[in-house]
Amino acid sequence: MSAGSPAIGIDIGGTKIAAGLVGPDGRVSRHLRHATAGHDPAAVLDTVASLIAALGADAPEATVGVGAAGWMDPDGGSVLFSPHLAWRNEPLRAKLEAATGRRVLLSNDADAAGWAEYRFGAARGHSHVVCLTLGTGIGGAIVVDGQLQRGRFGVGSEFGHQTIVPGGQRCACGNRGCWEQYASGNALAREGRSLMAVHSPVAFALREAARNDPHLVTGELVTALAADGDPACRELIIEAGQWLGRGLANLAAVLDPGIFVIGGGLGAAVPLLVETAEVTYRENLSGRGYRPFAEVARAELGADAGMVGAADLARRALAD
Repeated sequence: MSAGSPAIGIDIGGTKIAAGLVGPDGRVSRHLRHATAGHDPAAVLDTVASLIAALGADAPEATVGVGAAGWMDPDGGSVLFSPHLAWRNEPLRAKLEAATGRRVLLSNDADAAGWAEYRFGAARGHSHVVCLTLGTGIGGAIVVDGQLQRGRFGVGSEFGHQTIVPGGQRCACGNRGCWEQYASGNALAREGRSLMAVHSPVAFALREAARNDPHLVTGELVTALAADGDPACRELIIEAGQWLGRGLANLAAVLDPGIFVIGGGLGAAVPLLVETAEVTYRENLSGRGYRPFAEVARAELGADAGMVGAADLARRALAD
């Protein structure tokens, strides 16, 4: 396989697996989807292998890039830990290569999405890039001079787990006060449920939409109501955007990127969130007035970013 050949991209999420045949220009010529058996590693392996086989009928020589939430080893061979997929030190590359007869590279899903935005999306032409993937939590990727920066052990860019409020909200990572507890879909859901729990008079639209059941309040529901103009949900979006902007200022103080790209389901769906984050970032950047501001842009590739990035990383890494 050459660097100009198509590659197969797989994006493994907590609820679905997306797969596609990706050309060297980043275009996806064929899409497939399948539900994820999140707590059955053998079933996930079988599903991914079957998707690769289906797509490979059109590209016999294609290599495979797999992006998934979790920590990958620096060589892209094993999943060290995946919170949603029950993988612990899983030699996934070897298993997939044995099952499919194809060469495989593993990537963190946020790294893959960030790489796709650098190569084909909002960060094209930039040398110092920070990408954030906003969804249930906050994922991240750093690209400097055409290289993904993953850290010494390959598990860097976990931006969502910087402590932004000492002693704050508990996080699934085991710590408290993590950034993603204040600027993510989970944060919106929690705050929406809090409004209902205290019987806030401003939460009437939320109560009606959730049928008075706090368990039905999700980040997606808050986002949808905000888009429809509900004042209470718009306020929650603005609060999350302010937290997001403070975190961007922290990242800028350390990394000094030329652009922040905000993607993921939440980042793509809520312009108000990103607009508020940019204003807050500018208000909190250290040395403001004496240094340039990084551009803050919304991601361009949408739900395809993970599979496009995974495929492109595999194509480049595994080309003969």
